[in-house]
Amino acid sequence: MKKFLLISPKNRTVWNFRGDLIRDIIAHGFEVIVTGPDDVGAEKIRELGARLKVIPLNKNGLNVLADFKYTWLLWKLIRKEKPDITLGYTIKPVIFGAFAARVAGVKNINSMVTGGGYLFITQSIKAKILKALVTLLYKIGFRCAHTVIFQNSDDLNDFSQQHKLVPVHKTRLVNGSGVNMEKFKPAPLPELPAFFMLSRIMYNKGVKEYLVAARQVKQRHPHVQFMLLGAVENIQDSMSAAELQTYIEDGTIEYYGETADVKPFYRQCSVYVLPSYREGTPRTVLEAMAMGRPIITTDTHGCRETVTDGKNGFLVPVKDSATLAAKMEWFIQHPEAIEVMGQESLNLCKKKFDVKKVNEEMMRWMGIKVQIKGFKNYGKVVLA
Repeated sequence: MKKFLLISPKNRTVWNFRGDLIRDIIAHGFEVIVTGPDDVGAEKIRELGARLKVIPLNKNGLNVLADFKYTWLLWKLIRKEKPDITLGYTIKPVIFGAFAARVAGVKNINSMVTGGGYLFITQSIKAKILKALVTLLYKIGFRCAHTVIFQNSDDLNDFSQQHKLVPVHKTRLVNGSGVNMEKFKPAPLPELPAFFMLSRIMYNKGVKEYLVAARQVKQRHPHVQFMLLGAVENIQDSMSAAELQTYIEDGTIEYYGETADVKPFYRQCSVYVLPSYREGTPRTVLEAMAMGRPIITTDTHGCRETVTDGKNGFLVPVKDSATLAAKMEWFIQHPEAIEVMGQESLNLCKKKFDVKKVNEEMMRWMGIKVQIKGFKNYGKVVLA
């Protein structure tokens, strides 16, 4: 039996974002092995039909010895398992995973860029230094990969054209990770206006802009509900729990922390909001679209792929809480538009973001399924 190795930075992303892909790859006759930094949720990965191999990883830190050990352990695993195909996603699996696979002699190495990340957003001196180092490492990782998959055209152009990190002939484009439209189904709208944001509590996700805009609108429309779901992780760029608490205590938002099932929160909202600074293609937006909700998001990488401005929602400038508040208020003043725009979200989701269609593309780009005539290609496959 052929083997497929998925190199993951965090176990939760495996069943949340790659579960349907794993099932589809298994259905095509592959044994799937997953690497993760620990054994958290191991049973959920096994339920997908995959095997989990724990390889410790600090996905946020830069520690030469730790990263070398991570690469070496990946190389040992690859030499033992002899996978036919590998796929790594996020920075360290893309860089060190591709390098380990190349040294181990894998003939089909794939990397997926799920967004530019924090280093491509911030302008601090420390971040610029780190970005220079990561840029060099990206070049090495992409040189080792045979195919590099992007989730939006802006990132593809930035990495291949602007920064010259990867040659165009290696690049492919898919519509995000897709969304399971059998799991996320249209739901009736609530009677009263309600806005919802789901995200880690980080500045680059636009949490601050959401809170500021919500406070402004709440003062004029006290009956409107604003919900926020996501963990305070106390990592770089995180908002502190103390700062968040001020918006909870004054009644601006209802805060829910984390949950295993997000669907009830989408059902409770009229409009989904994500004022992120940059994304790959935001999965939460796709889930909200599949459930028939209009979207307010930012006119930036990844986010703009999900909204036709004025049709299924609105695009607002990054870091612009005033415009965000104005668009929220527009929905309050035009409640009849919510159902219409929500239907447009659902139509767009069916057309572009159904996980079945996205996975078909992913498997073609990785050589699991044969390319069919007329299917759009973004470059020539070169196993160099």
